[in-house]
Amino acid sequence: MITDRIIQLLAENWLPAVFAIVLAFLAKNRYHNGLNKYPGPFLASLTDWWRFVDVYKRRPDRTHIALHKKHGSVVRLGPNVLSFSDPDALKTIYGLNKGFVKSEFYVVQQSVVKGHSLQSLFSTVDNDFHMQFRRCVNSAFAMSALVQYEPFVDNTTKLFLKQTERLYIDKPEPCDFTRWLQFYAFDVIGEITYSKRHGFIEKNEDIDGIVAYLTKLFLYVAPIGQIPLLDRLLLKNPIYLKLSQWGLVDSTMPVARFARARMAERLPELESGKPSLLPTSEKTPLVKSPDLLSKFLAAREARPDFMTDNLVQTMAVSMAFAGSETTAISLSAVFYFLLKNPPALASLLAEIDGAARQGRFSDYESGLVTWHESQTLPYLDACVKEAFRLHPAPGLPMERIVPEGGLEIAGHRVRGGTIVGCSAWVIHRNKDVFGTDVEAFQPERWLVDDEQRVKVMNGTMLQFGMGSRTCIGKNISLLEIYKLVPSMLRRFEIEFDDPSQEWEIVNAWFVKQSNFTTRFKLRNIVMPDEGVSAAAAHVAA
Repeated sequence: MITDRIIQLLAENWLPAVFAIVLAFLAKNRYHNGLNKYPGPFLASLTDWWRFVDVYKRRPDRTHIALHKKHGSVVRLGPNVLSFSDPDALKTIYGLNKGFVKSEFYVVQQSVVKGHSLQSLFSTVDNDFHMQFRRCVNSAFAMSALVQYEPFVDNTTKLFLKQTERLYIDKPEPCDFTRWLQFYAFDVIGEITYSKRHGFIEKNEDIDGIVAYLTKLFLYVAPIGQIPLLDRLLLKNPIYLKLSQWGLVDSTMPVARFARARMAERLPELESGKPSLLPTSEKTPLVKSPDLLSKFLAAREARPDFMTDNLVQTMAVSMAFAGSETTAISLSAVFYFLLKNPPALASLLAEIDGAARQGRFSDYESGLVTWHESQTLPYLDACVKEAFRLHPAPGLPMERIVPEGGLEIAGHRVRGGTIVGCSAWVIHRNKDVFGTDVEAFQPERWLVDDEQRVKVMNGTMLQFGMGSRTCIGKNISLLEIYKLVPSMLRRFEIEFDDPSQEWEIVNAWFVKQSNFTTRFKLRNIVMPDEGVSAAAAHVAA
């Protein structure tokens, strides 16, 4: 029979057959969707393993910057992946109602609770689900809601200032500033979300190993996300998940345990594991609080058909999951670049001290700066934006899938199904937008007397994402940053432990810093000039 003959031939020539199959597979990848016309590493056009290895080395941002310098505005990073550096691509890829969806890279980032993956606002690839979910919680993150959260930030910031003085003034050991700022960010988001800090600042330690866990998780997510199928063989292996559902292994994140404990304090039925079957009107009234958890629970009451207990928990977990990490990275960047650029630090201190002498601050005891007061400091704003530009928290292209039928992106016709994206680390170094000195920390670039140029620069910034998938916690992150930076500078003189030191960077999706050690000296809080103390009293009132 002919079948037997084929089997015999394959058995006798299995090595050439395997070689031919592999060759055909690589050729298919090379010419997939007509992407062979775009430049990039040859190996990247054949297999996603090139991306995997590059990301695994933990500095893919350097690779992407170098590739765009060499090849231009479009670079092929995989058999089905294009990276764009032209700012015109932003409006198409991340614009509203363009039909793009997130790639499977984001599914890898979904947390697991009791064997089930939880779609979050950040990790879902379903635009309709995202739209409904965001509609339920959007009001909790509006700029107008910041005034409700500021007292929570104040509580943690005052404690942070006190603990910095207690732990690091006149002490032999320097401060691991990146770690200390991450403790701050975690406790702030804990207080804003649950009205309860995790306890990082009080104990000056990694509570429940949460920071270490997230560090390991992102080191996993970044390379595995380049070949998402691997995640289904590893962390989201069906057998492993089933064992977790049966309670034989615990796959629940430490942050998720903390979130569930806080929910159980307000919803006793969760403690027993019983579903919330009572009609809304018959349930115990929720604890009234302006924190985020109360708002998520209120959304659950308003939309019980959609906003389930699991989605409430997902929101609570994702606040710590991404919110603390990105804010800590941005805070570290602001302080690091200021210390590395003494003229910029001197200019910012002059602005802050000048405002103090004019009686424009309400707190002359702890040095705390309010959100409203921070918004009157233009050089502070320029320093924060410049730190965002030079060191954005996300360090990989924000992947989207071109809708069926294809679209034109920055002058290039791209077929449907192709994964495309822009990296903030590449986009933020566009010389046509930001000037020729893109590697320099120059806050003054944001203070030029050219409104159109500043508008273009602001429209090119990608540190919080863009379009309908912009980070929902953006305003809360800004609240923390714009309050803590001037508050710390009013209270302390900050300097490197070793002025010659350079920090180390690991790009594991979020670009985290280390080897940033500092020492602190107490500053005398600058008081209002004589004759303007009445103005200060008026501000305080």
